[in-house]
Formats: sequence, C-alpha cells, structure tokens
Amino acid sequence: MTTLGAKFGRCRDDIFRTATTKLLADQKSTTRASFLSEVSAPDKVEGHKFGGTGDKRRHFSKSASFIPLLGGLLSLILTACGSAFNTQPVPTTTSTTVAASSGSGANTSGSSVSTSSSLPVGNVATGLEQDLVNPSGMPPGSNNWSCVPSAQHPYPVILVHGTMGSEAFTWQALSPMLTNAGYCVYAFDYGGNIGPFYGLGDVAASAQTLATFVTKVLASTGAGQVDIVGHSQGGMMPRYYIQDLAGASKVHMLVGIAPSNEGTTLDGIVSLGDDFSKLLGVPLVTGVTSQLPASFGEQEQGSSFLTALNKGGGTSPGVSYVNIESKYDEVITPYTNAFLPTASNVQNITLQDDCATDFTEHIGIVYDPVTLGLVMNALGANDPNYKPPCSLVLPVIGSLGNI
Repeated sequence: MTTLGAKFGRCRDDIFRTATTKLLADQKSTTRASFLSEVSAPDKVEGHKFGGTGDKRRHFSKSASFIPLLGGLLSLILTACGSAFNTQPVPTTTSTTVAASSGSGANTSGSSVSTSSSLPVGNVATGLEQDLVNPSGMPPGSNNWSCVPSAQHPYPVILVHGTMGSEAFTWQALSPMLTNAGYCVYAFDYGGNIGPFYGLGDVAASAQTLATFVTKVLASTGAGQVDIVGHSQGGMMPRYYIQDLAGASKVHMLVGIAPSNEGTTLDGIVSLGDDFSKLLGVPLVTGVTSQLPASFGEQEQGSSFLTALNKGGGTSPGVSYVNIESKYDEVITPYTNAFLPTASNVQNITLQDDCATDFTEHIGIVYDPVTLGLVMNALGANDPNYKPPCSLVLPVIGSLGNI
C-alpha cells in the first residue's frame, strides 16, 4: 500500500479501536456478537430476492440509539482520516496507462489498462488517493479498446459514478475485479466537474453522454448490448437513457448500487456534499437545492424530473434491473427510495438481508465486500440463491474479516 493509503489505514484503525470500545460500552454488551445481534435483527422477513411473487424486501427498524453512533463514527473517520490526505504531498504515479478519447464529451482520459495478468483490488483508501492524485483518471483495467467479449461474458460492462463522484474514486475495487474475471470494462466521467467532483450537470444531458459512450463501446467490442453498473445517480441516470433515449435495446442489465431511483430528501443531499467535502477537504457551495448544481435538485424526492422518469413504474421490458442498498444509507433517505416497484425483471436487495453485520453507508458501499459479491453474481450466474461471504463491515472502514 502507498504512503497515503497506509496513513489512512492507520488513522482508520486507531479510530475503530477507540470507537468499538465506546460502542460496546454504550450498548452494555460483553461480546461483539451479542451487541451486533441486538442492533441488527430484522423486524420481519418477506419472500425471495426476485420481484413478482415473493419479492425479497425485508424491512428493518433503525435502532434509535445505534444509528447516531454510526453517524458519529462515519463523521469522525471522514474528518480525521480524510484531512490526513490533504496535508500530504501529491506523489507521482508510475502505472502504465493508455489514453482514450471518446469524442463524446465524456472524460475517459488516463484510462488505465494494466499489462499485469492480475490487477490488485483497491479499497476506499486507494480511491481517495487516486481522486487526489489523478481525479480525471480511469480505474484499473478499464477502457481497453482492443478487448473482445468472451462467450462467458458477452456483455461489456460500463461503470457509472454518482453525484460528486468520479471513476477514479468509485471503481478501484470493482473495475479490477471484473477485468480479472474476464470482462471488458469501460468507464467515463460525466456531468461536468468542480475539482474532483463530477456528475453535477443536468441528468438528461448526462444520459446523452452515456448514450454516446454506449455506442462507442458497442462499436469497439462488436457486442449487441452492454451491462451498466452505477452508483447513486449513476444507478438512476441510465434509466433515462434506457427509457427516453431509445437505449432499451442496447442494455441487457442495469445494476444500481444505492441508486437514487426515487430521489432523496434535502437532508440526504446535504449529507452527500458534507461527506465528500470532508473526505477531500474541498469546500462546496451550500444552501437550498436551487443554488446547487442541477443534478442535486433533480434528485430531490418528488422533483418533476423523477416524477416523469418513474411514471408507469420506471422500467422497460427486456432490461433486467438489480438494485442493491444498505439500510444505513445516509444520503438516499429513506433507503427504500433506492428500490423500484416490484416486477418480474426487478430485484431489490437490502444488504442486511444477506449480512446483518454490514453497516456500510452511501460512500463505502462501492467497496463493501457483500455489495461487490452481489454485483459479480448479478453480472454472472445471477443465482437467486447466492449468498455472499458475511463479515463485520463498518462505515468507511470496511470489512474486518469473515464471521
């Protein structure tokens, strides 16, 4: 791990040791297991993962005492460990890259195509470092324009970051995982940017950028359709492309990780800006949504944009939709706004259904091992009985090992 990544790891681990002692003491629990079982037990269980008959949407009650503690821990890590990066000199990078111009208004510069047979899989520290060192760079393994899809993985995978995100930060784990598994992987930034923050512009315009990029990927690979994996706005925006820009015939599956399908409250929008500002130490404009970038207001619950997008269920026949969300999401509020209405081509998955000790939130979810396992399953065998390895996963900190 690089110096920046190691520093973040030490800071994170120090905070975890202190916070764990406090969490256990506050809950009057003598063992980690009994504490976790107390705060994470589901209220009720209904059916299966797939939509239609027996849709798997378990509902949980948030512990009034535990959620503030998680929020406090998240804020502490973002502030203390994120600021640690801001005081460090920017190192040089020696990774081999292949520049690719999309010709579409999309940023695909610095596309990283490794000559290694097995790419290392990053974590949130890797993402933070890359966002500071090379915010316009692309994740490892992406944008290999000579890649030919195999019979086992016939659909190229396009990765789409969220609001205020970037490909450099978001996909340091999933992109190399997919590349190592034999997929053709592609990435681009969209929606304009303020410093390292992308995805700020009008959602419809961003969907047009996606449309152009899909056309380029299909022409390059010879494939008939693509799979799309998106985080936050990146899980919602492609639906506009599918429904309103004639993209349905070109998309096989859309996997949304904490997607803003039904939008979020103003508190959730403010939380997103606050989280990223703490992580990278970059001040952001604050105020009501009318004073924020276009994509913020369009993702507010009940906006005219989302009302039109979700009319009639918000899905298209022939496209499969998989939505993965954490009940501890502090940005998509309530967390069930990530889900789409029950249908035969819709899967709505709450992480805690598969791993009750997964406390990941909106930013950390793209590095969450349970989420990554579910994404790989959806793009691959799509086995309804798949169970990802379960571990203790804390906000931003990530996995502490299988249990």
